[in-house]
Amino acid sequence: MLSVEQNQRVTQTCGNAPAGELLRRYWQPAALVDELADDRPAVSVELFGEQLVLFRDEKGEYGLLDRHCSHRGADLCFGRLEGGGLRCPFHGWLFDIAGKCLEQPAEPENSNFHTKINHTAYPCIERNGMIFAYLGPGNPPPFPSFDCFVAPEEFTFAFKGHIDANWLQAVEVGIDPAHASFLHRFFEDKDPDEGYGQQFRDSTDEIPVTKLLREVVRPIIEVEETNSGMSIKTLRDLGNAGMHVRVTNLMFPNAIVIPMSNEMTISQWHVPINDQECYWYAIFTDFERKVNRQAMRDQRLALYTLPNYKPLRNRTNAWGYDPKEQRTQTYTGMGMDINVHDNWAVESPGSIFDRSNEHLGTTDKAIIAYRKLLLSAIDSVALGKAAPKQGAALKGPLSVDTIGAADNWEGCWIECDMARRDRSPWAKEI
Repeated sequence: MLSVEQNQRVTQTCGNAPAGELLRRYWQPAALVDELADDRPAVSVELFGEQLVLFRDEKGEYGLLDRHCSHRGADLCFGRLEGGGLRCPFHGWLFDIAGKCLEQPAEPENSNFHTKINHTAYPCIERNGMIFAYLGPGNPPPFPSFDCFVAPEEFTFAFKGHIDANWLQAVEVGIDPAHASFLHRFFEDKDPDEGYGQQFRDSTDEIPVTKLLREVVRPIIEVEETNSGMSIKTLRDLGNAGMHVRVTNLMFPNAIVIPMSNEMTISQWHVPINDQECYWYAIFTDFERKVNRQAMRDQRLALYTLPNYKPLRNRTNAWGYDPKEQRTQTYTGMGMDINVHDNWAVESPGSIFDRSNEHLGTTDKAIIAYRKLLLSAIDSVALGKAAPKQGAALKGPLSVDTIGAADNWEGCWIECDMARRDRSPWAKEI
């Protein structure tokens, strides 16, 4: 468990909070490209409690600015997209994507006042349907070269969802591999051919993943620190059928790369909106086939509402809990979409869980290791030291779900990844 003081240190991200100072030193998702797809490409964004506006200028470049005009605080979300930037309707001040004030049309013609204005602005990068921003000091770090960023766009799909709880609760559910045997248990196995785009509804070596999780509930969990965070290996002994091996990666500080199927991975970030809310952002990446984006989008829009990406099943309606379903179909009674299960696990402890009251067990091995890493990095940044690097040139990261021979399973995840890359039309040389 953590002390009350440590819990505050790792959960609070607004203002100059130490955890926020750490997270700001990494590229963070700010929005989906889809959010700027209409006739007016400008949206409000809240990150780390900071009120911002994201827009796309006439050149197609993205800018993330303080939401309130440097003149007298008018809301730039209502700004005019013209003249190479975003113009405030109050007095016409014009700002470009770097926060430079280009014009102050009400000032005298020979005035140079506009050159003295430095409006808060953060650099942005777009990758495969997602817009990332760097909100930290100095120059941003190199952008990571994860598979989800290297893959051609047609092999990826990006989406996000709102969570009514602190960011750390979401991360810790993601690096807890033991919960899948319970929280995501289905009493009947679905045909994998009908489970496209749905996690834990596929098969591993022709064995339904739901069956593996349901029948082996005491996995062995191994945690290894890497140059970019942690590798988490979850082992389930299937007896004569071999050893089920599932590899998840924690890409420090708040990204997780997990296997969705033998061909697809999910790269997911949990980003603080403020200390009581966060978004999960995900890029689904297929190694072999172009992603059916419409099917993936339709599945998720059956659960999430636009424009805020809030789930239809939530705290206000008990996450759709059905006691009859809990007896006959699912372990939670909360439907067939595991995002609902995860949201319940993240949100039901409260907006910010008091970790001084918890009792961790052996299955929390990755959570314990992550907290040590997080607290160490927070302390280092607070002392003026550099944040840990994320491994810009990292291959992968390797993230698979496979079964190895019972007497020779070590290293089977590497062979599985190599075979997948050999079959891939884009990942062979990575």
